[in-house]
Amino acid sequence: MTSTFFQRILILVLLAGCMAGLHAQEYKYEIGGMAGGAFYMGDVNKNAFFKGLNPAFGAVFRYNPNFRWAVKTNLMWGQVSGTTEGQQNVFPDHAQGSFSRSLIELGGQMEFNFFPYSDKFAYSNARRFTPYIFMGLGVTVAPGSGKTFAGPNIPLGVGLKYKVKNRINLGCEFSFRKLFGDGLDVTDDSNAFLDDPYHMKGSFLKNKDWYSFLLFTVTWDFGPRCRTCNNAKNIDNIQ
Repeated sequence: MTSTFFQRILILVLLAGCMAGLHAQEYKYEIGGMAGGAFYMGDVNKNAFFKGLNPAFGAVFRYNPNFRWAVKTNLMWGQVSGTTEGQQNVFPDHAQGSFSRSLIELGGQMEFNFFPYSDKFAYSNARRFTPYIFMGLGVTVAPGSGKTFAGPNIPLGVGLKYKVKNRINLGCEFSFRKLFGDGLDVTDDSNAFLDDPYHMKGSFLKNKDWYSFLLFTVTWDFGPRCRTCNNAKNIDNIQ
């Protein structure tokens, strides 16, 4: 085995790394912010979308292994509220109540892009715009003056991404958070009846509260791929 042989092997490995990089995002990571609204669905809001919309905002981080898939983590703050006033359904003993509380969420999701997402690599049919869907797992904590709610959630949602220019992404997404408890709307003794108001035994999935986010996002790409190949081709200035 000569040194020339090993040099050729090294060159082949570097070229293979470059070719793999061409089929991936030019940057591996995104970081940014999210802002929009949050609303609750439960005993005092059965099916009215965006009723009692309150502010929400947070931070987001993405890892993009390729054009189609992304792994996202988020830290969110939002406010949710509801009232029995104006409800058609009648609660036992004609009970009336309302609630308003803030919540904090830490979660992670897997995203699937319907189109290969990039503003480069047109030969791979990459596009700077794509709809996407996502699903994941998170934890919700909602402090209260009398009762604190805490538990896991399952986020399900859809969204749109648009790469405005190299390294800057805009997005909009709508999601549901499925909770595994019925106490998000119970903040103190005055509305304690909202925790299972009809005394109907529910399963692990039924008769539980939900909340939703409608969010606009701005993220910035970082972590260039295949830096050696880019330098070799004098395209290191894609920053």
